[in-house]
Amino acid sequence: MNALGKTKNWQLPKFLFLVFSICIFLLYIKFAYLSLSPTIYGKNMTEFASSRNTVKKTIKAKRGTIYDSEGNSLALNVSSYTIIASLEKSKVYTKEDYVHDVDKTAELLAPILGCEKDYLVEKLSQDKYQVELGSFGRGLTEIVKDEIIALNLPGISFTESQKRFYPNGNFASYLIGYAKNTEVKTYDEEDNEIITNEIVGEMGIESEYNKKLSGTDGYSEYQVNKYGYKISGTKEKSIPAKNGEDIYLTIDSGIQRFTESAVKNIEDNYHPEWALISVMDAKTGDILASSSTPSFNPNLRDITDYENPLITKTYEPGSVMKTFTYMCAMENGKYNGNETFLSGSYTIGEDIIFDWYHPGWGNISYDKGLEYSSNVGIANLLSKNDSISKKQLKECFKKYGFGALTGIELSNESKGNIKFTYDVEFLNAGFGQGISTTAIQQLQALTIISNNGKMLKPHIVSKIVDSDTNEVIYKRKVEETDAVSVDTVNKIKDLMYNVIHGTDPGSTGYPYKIEGFNIIGKTGTSQIYNVQTGTYSTGDNDYIFSFSGMFPKDDPEIIIYAAMKKPSWGKSSGLYTNVKSLMQNIAKYKNMFTEITEKQTTSYIVKSYISKNTSDVKSELEANGIKTIIIGNGDKITKQSVIKGTELAPGEKIILLTNVSEYKMPNITGFSRNDVITLSKMLNIKYNIEGYGYVTEQSIVADSTVTNDMTLSVILNNKYNIGT
Repeated sequence: MNALGKTKNWQLPKFLFLVFSICIFLLYIKFAYLSLSPTIYGKNMTEFASSRNTVKKTIKAKRGTIYDSEGNSLALNVSSYTIIASLEKSKVYTKEDYVHDVDKTAELLAPILGCEKDYLVEKLSQDKYQVELGSFGRGLTEIVKDEIIALNLPGISFTESQKRFYPNGNFASYLIGYAKNTEVKTYDEEDNEIITNEIVGEMGIESEYNKKLSGTDGYSEYQVNKYGYKISGTKEKSIPAKNGEDIYLTIDSGIQRFTESAVKNIEDNYHPEWALISVMDAKTGDILASSSTPSFNPNLRDITDYENPLITKTYEPGSVMKTFTYMCAMENGKYNGNETFLSGSYTIGEDIIFDWYHPGWGNISYDKGLEYSSNVGIANLLSKNDSISKKQLKECFKKYGFGALTGIELSNESKGNIKFTYDVEFLNAGFGQGISTTAIQQLQALTIISNNGKMLKPHIVSKIVDSDTNEVIYKRKVEETDAVSVDTVNKIKDLMYNVIHGTDPGSTGYPYKIEGFNIIGKTGTSQIYNVQTGTYSTGDNDYIFSFSGMFPKDDPEIIIYAAMKKPSWGKSSGLYTNVKSLMQNIAKYKNMFTEITEKQTTSYIVKSYISKNTSDVKSELEANGIKTIIIGNGDKITKQSVIKGTELAPGEKIILLTNVSEYKMPNITGFSRNDVITLSKMLNIKYNIEGYGYVTEQSIVADSTVTNDMTLSVILNNKYNIGT
């Protein structure tokens, strides 16, 4: 082979060697770059390497507890448990590591979890490593968990979490509100979505103070090896959790229980569309109790109405507003209590304003006008030549806190509406129609009377405490603003006293009188506007009945506001019987009027007497001081005028019908208007009532036989004219 051939044979190996050398050189350069450069492709290699071996665990903050004024827990965190069933059957697992007998496990768990065995068999038969057992296996209590552990079931374990618990159930629920476990989405620095399970408040104090109650989570950050074990000697960063703050409410649990009981009695016996009773400390503005129906259990969240009746629900307040209209007239120098007006009706343009007792009481004074709750008195008071103007009345209402938020520490408070333009709207506003207010506004305005003309801001939060250090970081202060003069307050007190203690036939508040309690107050009966018909409802019970009052008169300690919409029967009787009982319970609880309360006979709880022996029932009722009217001489009771569960004080009346075919009319001299209506309905006869007060004359003579075609006509008069 010649020299040229040899040269050609070496060209290819030389070329391949050159290419290989270049590749090796480039790889070395790349290796040097990766080894020596602190940043690759825009990423810091030190941080990148560190993060791959870094574990960051969240340290959960404990949600704060809600307490009453005495430190009793109203809302707190408790542990709940979720069942985890391990189903993997690999060789590395022992019998205790997985569910090896699905049928037996399902059979034992089903009655404890409250579900069907077949449901659990299906869950436990899945081709998965681990499973949960659905809603039946979540939210388990410590007791249920221990019961399951005692079964020694292989493959069954638990995960622990926290949930909110309300130990008193349906108790001040609209005030406390509720919080529930909720999935919360957050994002890290690289905008990656992180989903965590948090307890979030959604109503009441739980919502308003959610951030303070939640606290701030901490975390622990440290290095681990590829097996997940912590590397000793490496740097660890730990920030402790800041637990949520504890909230102490102004609620007095003793008074709250009395209030809950009163509202429950109204609900059970009178079935209103809604009812509420709230109690306030007259000297601080603290809410001591507030209960309503419908209500809910925050553990179950069985909510039918999301409007908090204390602060959110607005409605036409009715005649309780007359107190503040009178107050406004006095403050503007336009009031002469001895001046008279003609009661009954008042014509303004094409509209007529009537008193609740349409015939009226003739010429009466303005002082009597408030005592009798005269709408015509308000109309005359506001329309006199030298009366207060629309602007002045509106300014007064604003000064007394209406049409504005009170600022109480609860979410979703409503302002109400005190707008009026036309003359008839102006006059209607004076007696609480055509405007709207809230219960908390009524309570706030009443503090003007209990504090010599200074209005107090209402509070529901007493203090806030750092749960880690027990340091008090907030304490409520008594906040007051000047509203009216002391002279005006003293005059209003006298008028409100007469509303309750007046002896005239027209005095409207006498059902609230408790001997010796020195109660002052004002009743209200507001019409309900029907949006569909564009008119006010006219049924016997189609009203919002209300009461605002306080005691004792000279130095009030307790303020009460109560309201009830559309009871199924009894008009305002459900309100006044239960409010009276509540006031008596509060007085005993707070050691007020001790000489009187110690002497008072315990009230009697009415039972169901239907089909019971007449003589036995009569003996029991009379033994408890109840005035018993028996209609007919039958041996069994067929109807009763007062339903089961109602509290009757000694001297109060109950009418009972017996099992006979015909009835004799009793002597009803001294019966009230409500007594006459009740008796007539029980006898299934018509009635006609004239006057106001108590029966002095009856058309159907006593002891005469009553037939269905009869009409019972009665004349009512001042009780001091009754001859018996």
